[in-house]
Amino acid sequence: MVKRRLFISILAVSLACLAGAESKPAKAKTPSRSRVIQVQETDAVQTFVPQADKAKVMVARAITQLTGKTNAADAWKAIVSPKDKVGIKVHCAPGPTSGTRAVVVGAVIEGLLSAGLKPGQIIVWDRKMEDLRAANYGELEHRYGIRLASSTEAGYDEKAFYDTSLLGNLVYGDLEFGKKGDGIGRKSYVSKLVTRELTKIISITPLLNHNQVGVTGHLYGLTQGSVDNFLRFDVSTDRLATAVPEIYALPELSDRLVLAIVDALICQYHGEERGLLHYSTVLNQLWFSKDPVALDVLGIQELEKQRKILGLPLAKPKMELYENATLLELGQHEPRLMQVETPR
Repeated sequence: MVKRRLFISILAVSLACLAGAESKPAKAKTPSRSRVIQVQETDAVQTFVPQADKAKVMVARAITQLTGKTNAADAWKAIVSPKDKVGIKVHCAPGPTSGTRAVVVGAVIEGLLSAGLKPGQIIVWDRKMEDLRAANYGELEHRYGIRLASSTEAGYDEKAFYDTSLLGNLVYGDLEFGKKGDGIGRKSYVSKLVTRELTKIISITPLLNHNQVGVTGHLYGLTQGSVDNFLRFDVSTDRLATAVPEIYALPELSDRLVLAIVDALICQYHGEERGLLHYSTVLNQLWFSKDPVALDVLGIQELEKQRKILGLPLAKPKMELYENATLLELGQHEPRLMQVETPR
């Protein structure tokens, strides 16, 4: 599907060039700039404990700046409608301190409620329910009446998938696990939670390193959390660089994502899925954008910045995934095409 779309785009450009060979040359299209809002609040984290009151202030400031509205309720109404069923995708595996922090998610939930959504229209989800529980998201479920959900427990949709010739070693829970025949293991199916329940997705990721793709960000986090048969890509940087943007480009994912948030209250520059506070720096920041590619690239830059400050070995940035995402028109990977705003 994605390869066909890319081929059609290339073909269209080629035909346009041929058609214009005998006419007046057209001006080159100027790439659009991706807006990124970075808000910071002093003491938003105290002794590695995020402060809920500070998170609410930061979320309200960021969303109003991003949308140009004068108040947070109207700003959230510009992102979602009262008819939507919104899934807040989080990354919980590293635990409550190093994963997506519950106070940030709570502030976003309150914003959605102010926009007219009912608690039953809001789902906080990740790949595994045990990760959500271990990261204290049950408290949000109790306080707001929202629902927690696991994309694996929801099962997978036979009609929505990513197909590639690379065969996977299927594991229990994958849609085709236990099946035999030609082509078994070629497809990664999208969770029914995404295809049958959600109309909009808000992705909230921690600022956390990933050894193969640089950052455990929005592109990797959303794709890895949404499809089965993913282990076949996780073993190789080259495989991830191709598969992640192509999976994200599926309309079931990319068309539903309306907002991406980086929980940069704490930046962990080493450890991946393990919570390691001694490899962490408090930044007291939240980043908002509609461009997940831009946020992921800025995340990689910040992680490298923190390593340099501390005199740690620098990792060579792994940018092929994000370059491929730009080719698929999923966002901007070039910093010069990012407009970073820091409202006070």
